[in-house]
Amino acid sequence: MSLPTDAPQSAARTGVWLIGARGSVAATAAAGCAAVAAGIQPATGMVTETPPFAASGLPALSSLVFGGHDTAACPLPKRAEELAGAGVLPHGLPAAVRGELAAADTEIRTGGPLPGDTRSDQELIDAFAQDITAFTRRTGVARTVVLNVASTEPAPVPGEARLPASSLYAAAALRAGCPYVNFTPSTGLHHHGLEALAHSAGVPYAGRDGKTGQTLLRAVLAPMFQQRALDVRAWSGTNLLGGGDGAALADSRAAAAKNAGKNRVLEDTLGTLPEGEVHIDDVPQLGEWKTAWDHVAFEGFLGSRMILQTIWQGCDSALAAPLVLDLARLLARSHEAGLTGPRPELGFYFKDPDGGPPALGPQYAALLGFAGRLAEGR
Repeated sequence: MSLPTDAPQSAARTGVWLIGARGSVAATAAAGCAAVAAGIQPATGMVTETPPFAASGLPALSSLVFGGHDTAACPLPKRAEELAGAGVLPHGLPAAVRGELAAADTEIRTGGPLPGDTRSDQELIDAFAQDITAFTRRTGVARTVVLNVASTEPAPVPGEARLPASSLYAAAALRAGCPYVNFTPSTGLHHHGLEALAHSAGVPYAGRDGKTGQTLLRAVLAPMFQQRALDVRAWSGTNLLGGGDGAALADSRAAAAKNAGKNRVLEDTLGTLPEGEVHIDDVPQLGEWKTAWDHVAFEGFLGSRMILQTIWQGCDSALAAPLVLDLARLLARSHEAGLTGPRPELGFYFKDPDGGPPALGPQYAALLGFAGRLAEGR
């Protein structure tokens, strides 16, 4: 049934099931959602809270119910306090939304596979799917959106018999009949063993790898060079970061998975990958903060050699959390509207989108068009 173009926000409650539910991104998203819904903080960084989405029928922030999987034991209220101490969350916010965080923490289940777990892939998928289904029934939400915001895992070794953890969770989401988002560079649904399940699941999904900092800037700058017919000769980058991401990306295979998305934006836009590499360095003292540096060598009229350098300093959790909330709302509304399969209209949010243009401007135009379609219920 089509909704009128002035449709209000959906009144039904929506489940948000986070893989990595006690991590920095998840804690920031849950705390931020509660703060914005209560009017304590503005919705800065949330694209779905801007005027073009007002009639799209998205679930209200106050209607979102959080749960998830994690292997970490630190409760969400405590994690939020740590983030406030690091300057990620405003002072006093964890105390103001402690009730909401504690409620979400009671809905977090142990993920895996943990060391020594002898269950097969199918047994793990079944167990994870049962956790998600039980959450949906217990909380009475109309639907649950599953989003992977866990640390980056190494790319699977060719011929490896077992599915990586991210793919186990992705398969569990589809088996539970839930829309799915992979906000990480991890394999998720992009595994040949899940192709048939993805095609037959009958739910919308999107990903992979959220575009939050350095690659967001690349998605803006690369089209500038291409449209102005300036020849990019080399493009190198360095990332300095700490926290859980820094530790995870100290693994060279995990870093390679992360860097593939950064380079893909350049290659898709410029038609070729320029000379140069991206380096990721773990600097524990930086904590939740990161610095990204890019050095672009390009050639102009009559062979004139020129250089562009950029420095991006920011907090990845604060950049990612509003996008996670956006995607949860957009996928929930897509599911309500009966949409299925990959959603290229959401490429605006990803380094590795499910089709569509690579540049940010056309991606934003596609997203606005999608907002209009959702307003019409299709």
